[in-house]
Amino acid sequence: MTELHDERLTRAGVRLFLKRDDLIHLDLPGNKWRKLKHNLRAAAEQSHHTLLTFGGAYSNHLRATAAAGRLFGFSTIGIVRGEEHLPLNEVLEFAATQGMKLAYLDRTTYRHKTDPAVIEALHQKWGDFYLLPEGGSNALAVQGCAELGAEIGPSYDVVCCAVGTGGTLAGLAAGLAPHQRALGFAALKGGEFLNDDVERLQRETYGERRGDWSIETAFHHGGYARRTPELDAFINDFATRHGITLDRIYVAKMLHGILTLAIQGTFPPGKRLLAVVTG
Repeated sequence: MTELHDERLTRAGVRLFLKRDDLIHLDLPGNKWRKLKHNLRAAAEQSHHTLLTFGGAYSNHLRATAAAGRLFGFSTIGIVRGEEHLPLNEVLEFAATQGMKLAYLDRTTYRHKTDPAVIEALHQKWGDFYLLPEGGSNALAVQGCAELGAEIGPSYDVVCCAVGTGGTLAGLAAGLAPHQRALGFAALKGGEFLNDDVERLQRETYGERRGDWSIETAFHHGGYARRTPELDAFINDFATRHGITLDRIYVAKMLHGILTLAIQGTFPPGKRLLAVVTG
């Protein structure tokens, strides 16, 4: 863990540490690897040779799944929300260079991507595959993210993570010690629905809600993959102060939220905070 020395935190009377999960692997950073590793084992045990998954045009999950396929010998198919736009952006271009076949679903059909009829149509087109949900969040992913708790240890009071599909928070909260609280920061606008998604994932994994957790929804900066001048200024200032360039989609929004809440006095003096840097 690396402590973040910042006079704003000092004035607030709290300490903030970073868990640099983004350094786990260049192409499979942080929660992407934690979500994928048990799924990759299950796919191999079930004799699948192809992974199929879903994501938006800037999905880090698509990027990571493509890299995992190359590294572990799976063919990969990425079903992208919306229409094809050429040239490909850097995320989809990377996925394609890793061997991922890209296909597109219109937004209406994409909203129903988990319906049996849609899945069956995908099987008819692509044959047999191991299905990974959007964001990689399922029970096996939750189990992988729960392993964070043992790595973090009991010396932190509040452990923070960014929230996209909810799998990381669901696992993190389940894996922490009873006295610790998990705090998620939604990267999506209107992210109140994520409370239901996180609880559903925990119930699918453990049969019950686990841990002390909540989600902050006020720091999305316009929505998924969107940005504001305030967020850009925060990222630039953070790089100047701490020498770390933050991921704009998830991590920057989380850390902006943590610093803002600390300045507002949300965390009682003396608390030790930990932020999981996922990518």
